[in-house]
Amino acid sequence: MRFLFYLGHPAHYLNISVVADLLTEKGHDVLLIARDKDVLFHLIKDTPHPKIYLSGRRRTSKAALAWAVLKREVSLFRIARSWKPDVMVGTDIVFTHTGKLLGVPTVMLNEDDADQVMFFTRYGLKYATDILSPACCDNAPYNDKTVGYSGYHELAYLHPKYFTPDRTRIASLFGDRGTYFILRFSALAAHHDHGRTGIQDDLAMQILDLLEPHGHVYITSERPLAPQFEPYRIQIDPRDIHHALYYAAMYIGDSQTMTAEAAVLGTPSIRFNDFVGKLSYLEELEHTYKLTIGVKTDTPQRLLETIEEVLHLSGREALWQERRAYMLQNTIDVAAFFTWYFENVPHSAQMASQYLDQLALQPLNAYYP
Repeated sequence: MRFLFYLGHPAHYLNISVVADLLTEKGHDVLLIARDKDVLFHLIKDTPHPKIYLSGRRRTSKAALAWAVLKREVSLFRIARSWKPDVMVGTDIVFTHTGKLLGVPTVMLNEDDADQVMFFTRYGLKYATDILSPACCDNAPYNDKTVGYSGYHELAYLHPKYFTPDRTRIASLFGDRGTYFILRFSALAAHHDHGRTGIQDDLAMQILDLLEPHGHVYITSERPLAPQFEPYRIQIDPRDIHHALYYAAMYIGDSQTMTAEAAVLGTPSIRFNDFVGKLSYLEELEHTYKLTIGVKTDTPQRLLETIEEVLHLSGREALWQERRAYMLQNTIDVAAFFTWYFENVPHSAQMASQYLDQLALQPLNAYYP
């Protein structure tokens, strides 16, 4: 079979990185189509899969954004018409339109509740053939074509079956400095982030004052940093960030994805943005598995108090790893599920329940001693 993966963001590649390798090992053809977004080109440059790069730059107006999307759609249409994929997969609106026009099944990977990403829902989910989401997510009005599974996007590449933390990967940056914390400032520039806020400079300074007596603090940021924060900026290869997250004492940020990544790795994570309480998968990671803590932006003092509480929690590292183990016992091998699903399109949805039951029976100690 021939699988075309459309990648509009670095996280989109991570979602299918293991799956693409598994499909290739099984003799299938895989083509990656990537648009110029943040570190995406860098992430995929050394992958063995054929890839096509779509140029682009940040758009500041709605008209410019619409024009950029239209150009990507035309480019993708031409590529797909020539390459003739059996299935198209992604986490972006563009490929679903191409699939409709060419009669190619499209599988949308979605982790956000539909009512929180209305543009994506109206112009993406609507046209997808199938939608794969964590079972806790609500894709209304498109739940009828949604297949839910016990897991998260982040487990598709950070499950212990596929990811082994390696301190040597980050030794040149962190050395033997002991305890360290990672702060993440996202750009909050996506269409669904309009009007949303996160960690502002004055609050960031208070966080630094709180953490520095307990270890080193490193900042990774999508947005420009004020001069006082530049000494804390860390230049880390994006392919190594998950190793850094695993060994961090705590993660604090306003990014959804990195919050979830830290959580499934068993690193205490605290998120501070306007999506707190609104995204089911993060709510599940917080309230069912207690792996992350969300603080709303109208309570900045509560953020500082939460950081203080976690800092002084006895046996914090062991406790979070116990919680991680419990989460892993109750979730599936997401990469295996995605791989099976893509291979069995267009019959996957009808057979998914039985296959998910089989995955749920896999003993965890087979890959997580």
